Amino acid sequence: MKKISALAAVAMTAALMASTACGTDEPRSASEGCSTLDAGQVWYGNNRERVARFIEETGRCGAADAGAAPLALFDWDNTVVKNDVGVATFYWMLANDKVLQPLDRNWTTVGAHLTSDAANALAAACGTAEPNTPLPTATNTACADELVAVADSGKTTSGKAAFGEYDHRRTEPGYAFVVQLMRGYTEAQITDFARAARAQNLAAPEGTKQTIGTTKVDGWVRYYPQMTDLTRVLRDNGFDVRIISASAEPVVKVWAEELDIPGDRVMGVPLLADNGVYTGHLPGCGDGGIDQVITYIDGKRCRINEQVFGVRGAAAFQQQPADRRAVFAAGDSDTDVVFLGDATGLRLVINRNKTELMCNAYGSDDGKWVVNPMFLGPKPRKSEPYPCATAGFITSSGAGAPLRRADGSVIPDQQDLVFG
Repeated sequence: MKKISALAAVAMTAALMASTACGTDEPRSASEGCSTLDAGQVWYGNNRERVARFIEETGRCGAADAGAAPLALFDWDNTVVKNDVGVATFYWMLANDKVLQPLDRNWTTVGAHLTSDAANALAAACGTAEPNTPLPTATNTACADELVAVADSGKTTSGKAAFGEYDHRRTEPGYAFVVQLMRGYTEAQITDFARAARAQNLAAPEGTKQTIGTTKVDGWVRYYPQMTDLTRVLRDNGFDVRIISASAEPVVKVWAEELDIPGDRVMGVPLLADNGVYTGHLPGCGDGGIDQVITYIDGKRCRINEQVFGVRGAAAFQQQPADRRAVFAAGDSDTDVVFLGDATGLRLVINRNKTELMCNAYGSDDGKWVVNPMFLGPKPRKSEPYPCATAGFITSSGAGAPLRRADGSVIPDQQDLVFG
C-alpha cells in the first residue's frame, strides 16, 4: 500500500474539516460551494477571518470561465515553508561533493559580481582540481567554509567584500551565486539533488543544525500547515496560484509538488543552458541583461509582468494597471515588497523584521496589509522602531533612503506591532 506523507494527511484532514459552504458555517454537500480555511489552524488575531472573507468576496467559487481566475502570488522561502529550500540544497551539494571546479579554475566565471578578493580566496581554499570535476567540500573544510561565507554573508572568511557593482533592487548576488554553483549539471540532476535535500530536511527534527565545513547552519525545513491550507483553498475557489521565489527554479518546483502547484506555475531563478547543461549564467529580465536581474525586489515584479502578463522591455519593471496585477500576494522579506505592494486586494506579510516590508505594512492606511508572526519560531517584538523615515527604502546603490508612499509623503518610523 502506498504510504501517505504527514503533509498529505494534514491536507486530507483539512479538506474534510473545511467542508463548509463559502462564507457560512453550514455543512455543504460535495456539489455545493468551495472549501474554506481550516478553523483548526492557528493564525494571529483575526487574520484567518480576514483572509477567508477576502477569498469569499474575490474568488470564483464554481466559475466555469478559467480565464477569469484571479492571480494569487506566494514567495516561497520563509513564507510557505520555514527556512530556505535553495540554501538547503546548496548545503546538501556541499556535504555531498556536488559543486564543480570552475572553468579554467577561474572563480570569476561563477557569478558576474564576484570580487577579485572573493575569487582569490575561493581559488586558494578550493585547490586545483580539474575543471568541471567535483570539489571535495565534504572533507575540504576550508573550501566549504569559504563558499558558505561568500554565499551567506557576502564576505570572505577574512571579512573582505565578496560582491560589487550591482543594482541592489534587481539582484542579490549571494542568492544568485548559490544558483550559479549549479553550473555543469542538467535540470534532471539538480532536481535529484533537490529531492534528496528535501527528504533530509523534512526528516530532520525542528531546530536541527548541521555542520558544513566548520560552520553550523540550519539543517531542517518545514511546510507551514496554514500556508499549505491557504494555497489549497485559494485553488479550490478558482484562484490562479503561483510561486515567485529567489531560489533556483528547479529546486522550488520540487518543493511545490507537495502542494500540487505545477512547474509552469513556479517562477524562481532560472538558469541558462547549453545542450541541456546549465552554464552558470542567469537570463535577464526587462531591460536588464544576463546575470544582472533575478527574482528579487524589482526583479520579482519584472518576472511576473513578463511571464504572466507578457510585458516586455523596460516596461516590465513598471507597475501595471490594476487588471494586469495579482489580487493577492504573500511574502516575508524586503525582496517581496514590490510584488506585495502591486497586489490589488490583500497582502499577507509573515513578519521577519525586514525594514522596507514592515514599514510598508505598518505605514499603510489602505487596509490591505495583513501581518502575521512566523508560524514556527516567531520572532519577538523588534525593540526599536523601524527607521522608515530615514532608511526605509533600499536604493539601487544599497544605501537607505526615506520610504515614501505613492502620494510622495514620507512614512514615519513604525513600531513593531505583530510578533510572537
